[in-house]
Amino acid sequence: MSKMLDVNRVSKVYTTRNNKNKVEALKDVTFSVEPGEYVAIMGESGSGKSTLLNILATLDNPTSGDVVLEDKNLKSIPQSKLATFRRKHLGFVFQDFNLLDTLSVKDNIFLPLVLSKVPLKEMERRLPSLANELGLTDLLEKFPYEISGGQKQRVAVARSLITRPNIILADEPTGALDSKSSKHLLDLFEKVNETGQTILMVTHSAKAASRASRVLFIKDGVVFHQLYKGDVPASDFFKEINDTMSILLKEGE
Repeated sequence: MSKMLDVNRVSKVYTTRNNKNKVEALKDVTFSVEPGEYVAIMGESGSGKSTLLNILATLDNPTSGDVVLEDKNLKSIPQSKLATFRRKHLGFVFQDFNLLDTLSVKDNIFLPLVLSKVPLKEMERRLPSLANELGLTDLLEKFPYEISGGQKQRVAVARSLITRPNIILADEPTGALDSKSSKHLLDLFEKVNETGQTILMVTHSAKAASRASRVLFIKDGVVFHQLYKGDVPASDFFKEINDTMSILLKEGE
């Protein structure tokens, strides 16, 4: 079986305006994600995880190395076609939801399909089961400013799923939510993953990461360690993640 995502020896070097100083944000990062896998990426601020996510999202280019999504090397995609590629193959869930207040919940969910010029009939066909699964059926005609943060994040998840992406990239998805809404969102991610959806999530939260099947730890731009959940209960996996983060932070002192 081919990998869903293959990251091979990726590095990213930023150069200051005067070209005197270089910052190596990523150094020889290599890992892969299997179809249907749920992977979390953790690391302290400045570790390189956001840079990595931007490269995976085709919002930035690696200085060296390759990123391959379902046998498609992202470097081979012309700049003019990147936006179309993102809409067709990548789903995004952001910390701050990124919903448009001038559009209804329904139209926010439809937006990536509208941009891809999917026929309205097909959009309407995809929506009911998805809205029902995410508990959004009664909210479709409301506007983002009329619903809670947890409900907004469910709308964002629906918007990412309706395109039927190869992989969902989630950037601190519980960061703006209270504990109850965070739990509901993580329950939802687990449910979505059980249907075969591949998810890669960047998070500071050990509790969020403990829901994933695997956790990658990034430190100073390199993959420092990884943990597999296997049959370990979420509470025990949570402790393993916290212990690993403690070691990672101590080594940085």
